[in-house]
Amino acid sequence: MMSQRVPPRPASDRRTTQAELFMVDQRDLAVHSIVLEDPPLDFAPLPEVSSQLVVFDFDWSLADQDTDRWVHEVLSPRLRIEFVQKKPTMQFTDMWYVYASNQSAYLLEELHKEGHSREAIEDALRSMPMHPAMIRGVRTLQTSHPHTDFFLLSNSNEVYIQTILPSKGLTEPPLFKEIVTNPAHWEPNGLLRLSRRISPDGPQHSCRVGCSANMCKGDELDAYRARHASSHYQRIVYVGDGGNDFCPILRLGKNDAAFVRRNRGLSKRILEEGGVQCTVRYWSGAWEVEQLLRLLSAPASAST
Repeated sequence: MMSQRVPPRPASDRRTTQAELFMVDQRDLAVHSIVLEDPPLDFAPLPEVSSQLVVFDFDWSLADQDTDRWVHEVLSPRLRIEFVQKKPTMQFTDMWYVYASNQSAYLLEELHKEGHSREAIEDALRSMPMHPAMIRGVRTLQTSHPHTDFFLLSNSNEVYIQTILPSKGLTEPPLFKEIVTNPAHWEPNGLLRLSRRISPDGPQHSCRVGCSANMCKGDELDAYRARHASSHYQRIVYVGDGGNDFCPILRLGKNDAAFVRRNRGLSKRILEEGGVQCTVRYWSGAWEVEQLLRLLSAPASAST
C-alpha cells in the first residue's frame, strides 16, 4: 500500500499555531513541551538596581553539560552505562563521593583502574562545552554593572570546576566572588578523591525541600548573604536548572529573579509545587541567557 503524502498546512494555520504557542503558560511550556529551537521569548525589562548578586549553578546552567557524566562519556562509556543502570538503586553520593572510611568514589575508582590518568581527566574536562554566548553574557554584565557580584553554587566539585573555568577564560580576571561546591583533591597516583561538602560524620542540614545529603543549596545561599551582608544587594538573580535549585529559589523575594532552564527538574518543581515569590524567566539555550543578563546591565546610578 502506497503511503499518502500529507499536504503542508496553510500559512494561516501555521501563524495561528504560533500565536497560540505564545499564549501558553510559560511554566507549563517549560515542562511539557518538546525542546524548542525557537521558543517564545520573554525579554521584558527588569527594574534597575544599584547592586545585585548573580548566583549560578554549574552543570547544565553555566556549562552546557553535567561534569560527572561528561567525564565518563568521554573516557569510559562502559561506566556511563553502569551509572544509568545503578541509578535507580544507588544514591548519587554513593557513586561520586568519598565516605568517612576514605574509600574512593566508586565510579572514579573504576575509571582509575581502567588506566585513565589525571591528565586524561583534565583534558576531558577542558573539552566540556560552555556556550560562547554564556561566557559573553557574564563578562558583559561584569564590566557594564560594576556592583554586580557573581557566586557559583554547585553540586559538582572543586577539581572539576577549577579545571574548567580557566579553560573558558573565566578566571583572569576572576568572575566569581565565591565558589561553593564539594571538596576534591588528586592523590599522587592520579586518583581523584571527592568528599561531601557536609561530611556524613558531622551535623547534617535540616532541609525538608529535597536537597541532597551533601549540600543544602538554600542554606548555602543564606550563609553567603550573611557573610556579605555589607554588600546590601538590592536584587538576587539565580540561574539554575535542576531540582536541587528549587530550595534556594524558594528563599528569594519579590524583588529577585530566577532564570530557569526549560525541560529540566527545576521547571518541573516550580510548576508542580509552586510557592516561588520571585520573578521567573525561562530559557532553553545560552543565547537566551545572554539576553536575560543584558536586562541586568544598567545600574540605577547610571541615570543619576
